Amino acid sequence: MSQATVTEASIPQERLVVTEIPGPRSRELHARRQAVVPPGVHSVLPVYIERAHDSVLVDVDGNRIIDVCGGIGVTTIGHTDDAVVEAAREQLGRVTHTLFTMTPYEPYVRVAEFLAQHVPGSTPESPYKTLLMNSGAEAVENGVKIARKHTGRPGVAVLEHAYHGRTMLTSSMNFKGAPYAQGYGPRAGDIYKAPNSYPLHDGLTGPEAAARTIKYLEKVAGAEDLACLVVEPIQGEGGFIVPADGYLPALAEWCRANGIVFIADEVQAGMARTGTVFSIEQFGVEPDIVLSAKGIAGGLPLAGITGRAEIMDKSQPGGLGGTFGGNPVSCAAAVAVFEQIEQQGLLTEAKRIEATFGSALRRLAEKHESIAEVRGKGAMLAIEFVKPGTLEPDTELVTHVIDFAAQRGVLLLSSGVYNQAIRFLPSLKMTDALIEDVVSVLDEALSARA
Repeated sequence: MSQATVTEASIPQERLVVTEIPGPRSRELHARRQAVVPPGVHSVLPVYIERAHDSVLVDVDGNRIIDVCGGIGVTTIGHTDDAVVEAAREQLGRVTHTLFTMTPYEPYVRVAEFLAQHVPGSTPESPYKTLLMNSGAEAVENGVKIARKHTGRPGVAVLEHAYHGRTMLTSSMNFKGAPYAQGYGPRAGDIYKAPNSYPLHDGLTGPEAAARTIKYLEKVAGAEDLACLVVEPIQGEGGFIVPADGYLPALAEWCRANGIVFIADEVQAGMARTGTVFSIEQFGVEPDIVLSAKGIAGGLPLAGITGRAEIMDKSQPGGLGGTFGGNPVSCAAAVAVFEQIEQQGLLTEAKRIEATFGSALRRLAEKHESIAEVRGKGAMLAIEFVKPGTLEPDTELVTHVIDFAAQRGVLLLSSGVYNQAIRFLPSLKMTDALIEDVVSVLDEALSARA
């Protein structure tokens, strides 16, 4: 094992606050940053990280911070996983870049083989193929592009509370315009935002919510003009909203009946986070296209668009790709991630976290009436805050809890259209002891505000 790996692995998996947060060195770096980086590139917490391993970040002032955000779902198997670091290091010494559409390489093919093997519905008789790109937004862009090519139709259907990215197309697809599209000029057209299933607020069964979604799309968009329906099986930025049972299968059936490509945006929920490789598996749906990113390569930039062969094969040679898409170092890291998911039993670990963390959060909700709901699957959990006795979002309380936790060495992140929820995206290696510590800080924050 290299010296760097030994040093990284030696980070104790417990929080330690030795300065105020942000500390003096972080504040110094932040002043330098403000002189050269625009404010649109905002940081939730201006604490500058020097090292990290598994579930703990170490900042430049020596504070050890529990990371419950995982780079917003990226470091699913933990920061600086030894196998991922070694795979990337080895590939760096072999080939760093040629451009796959010029001269290809095996790691790209291995990633595509894994994705084809694990997408629900993929069989030798009905194979899936993969295009690799760099980011979640690129995955969404290409998924829509491929669906339009396959169907010859222009329309794109999305759901309320959805988030798909910050490019021109994806920011137009987002439910929330501010801040992602605000002031940046005309938004893309032929995008239709339909009501979704939000059990806490709409009280509808899955079939009832699906009927409402379908009715809206048939009247407003017209099924015959829709190329695709893009769905996050569990909505991420929108608040970790889990649809009611039967909702997604009903939408998928309607799409099949009308020649509409059903796209599962698994950028945040996929890659073992919810206890299955893809969260859509848990809803009994076999999507036409699945989008991957974030956790796929252990922190290196990579994204996948995996679809039925008859859909993917419609694009002409040269119509798909990008200079850095499927970079060999990122692909090597992804292969290591796939191997670690299997060798370390990380699907089971996601279920352990759901049981441990979810139970602790539900006990917290019993104590604090401001928590309206605990929801999610696996290591993708959230609590939604409301003003007691109502379903009115309590954004100020969310801000208080996040700020309070930060000062005590716990990194949290809000979500929801009104920032009314706190989301938890821990590493699948987060220990029960760290989970208990995080919940104790949450309890302390809520009690301080009571």
